[in-house]
Amino acid sequence: MTLDKSVFFSSMANSNTDAEERKEMDIRSFSSSQHNQTPYIHKVGVPPKQGIFKEFKTAVKETFFADDPLRPFKDQPRSRKVVLGLQAIFPILDWGRSYNLRKFRGDLISGLTIASLCIPQDIGYSKLANLAPQYGLYSSFVPPLVYAFMGSSRDIAIGPVAVVSLLLGTLLRNEIDPSKHPDEYLRLAFTATFFAGITQATLGILRLGFLIDFLSHAAVVGFMGGAAITIALQQLKGFLGIKKFTKKTDIISVMKSVFHSVEHEWNWQTILIGATFLTFLLFAKYIEAVAIGRTFASMKDYQLDGNKEMVALGTMNIVGSMTSCYVATGSFSRSAVNYMAGCQTAFSNIVMSVVVFLTLEFITPLFKFTPNAILAAIIISAVLGLIDYEAAILIWKIDKFDFVACIGAFFGVVFASVEIGLLIAVTISFAKILLQVTRPRTATLGRIPRTNVYRNTQQYPEATKVPGVLIVRVDSAIYFSNSNYIKER
Repeated sequence: MTLDKSVFFSSMANSNTDAEERKEMDIRSFSSSQHNQTPYIHKVGVPPKQGIFKEFKTAVKETFFADDPLRPFKDQPRSRKVVLGLQAIFPILDWGRSYNLRKFRGDLISGLTIASLCIPQDIGYSKLANLAPQYGLYSSFVPPLVYAFMGSSRDIAIGPVAVVSLLLGTLLRNEIDPSKHPDEYLRLAFTATFFAGITQATLGILRLGFLIDFLSHAAVVGFMGGAAITIALQQLKGFLGIKKFTKKTDIISVMKSVFHSVEHEWNWQTILIGATFLTFLLFAKYIEAVAIGRTFASMKDYQLDGNKEMVALGTMNIVGSMTSCYVATGSFSRSAVNYMAGCQTAFSNIVMSVVVFLTLEFITPLFKFTPNAILAAIIISAVLGLIDYEAAILIWKIDKFDFVACIGAFFGVVFASVEIGLLIAVTISFAKILLQVTRPRTATLGRIPRTNVYRNTQQYPEATKVPGVLIVRVDSAIYFSNSNYIKER
């Protein structure tokens, strides 16, 4: 028994030893095979070589036709292509097929509402452009009809606006005195409107609407605020009953003209009428602001083609210049009221045009009896909403350079002129673009503890740098204009 047991345990030990030796041999052979095996390399294919013409064509398509506007026309019969082409030019042929009584009810109410708003505004804005009241109403009659057929927005309301009216009046008055040569001034206003329409339509047809994006929001905020103050100051002539008033628009010249006429020209009856009506308008404009704020909290879900809009706006101004209209565009205040009143389609512009036409037909002779103080109060109440101080404060908190653009445009308009302010706004906007391109922001990155996420060490102080490795992020494409700057950084 003892012999058998010893033999048994001896055989077991030998078998275990053999198993371990075989295991070690397998491991060594596996390691050797892994060591000798060639690592797998994934080869990246070389893109096919393209000719210079094809490369140029691709670049142009990506720049101007990134949205592929002809995509709906592909693989369509000729008859369908004709229909799609007409619908692209006249969107009313598309949405008009589903028009019904419910939509008409909303458009009717909103059209009547914006007509009641635009009639007094048009009378006042035509005064800013140094034109008779009927020309402001003409501009809310013909252009909205054209836009209703060609525009793609459901909510925009077309007509004269304060800033454009002031800019047009200021520029044209530098060329022709409207009081001495009214006919020549009128022809020049219609000619300017025609070429404004040509420019807008050309930008749309050539798909250059993206050029508008180069004017920063900050510069627009400053320009609009300065223009609003300039317009309001210009109304002091009618608001105070002053007869002799400066033709300059800067604040220093205007205030000198106002205070020099305190003793002899200020009329307390005129001031009382204007102040009372202005108070009423500002109070009514406040119930309106609350309603607009609530309504715009949920916007309608549809897309606009900026280039098509430019073509529509350009066409309506070209047609308008031939029918005694001056420059018209989309008005924010009217569009907000239009939206609030429940508009469904662009048909609300047609309703507004009909109401304006009836006004022109039957009520126009009464406009000459409207006191200047009332017109001044209407304009002041309309332009005060253009001063967006909350946006200026937000710009200051976000980007100091943007705030410089905002303030520069603002002071340029207030202390110099509207055109100088616009020039400053455009110049600073382009300067910022060039600065961002040639001097891009760079950031040193570190790893957030207990994660694999890397962030800017200045924004995330807890982020730790990797020993022996410098991780830098460049917030721009690297090419010849900024390569040296990045190398120096």
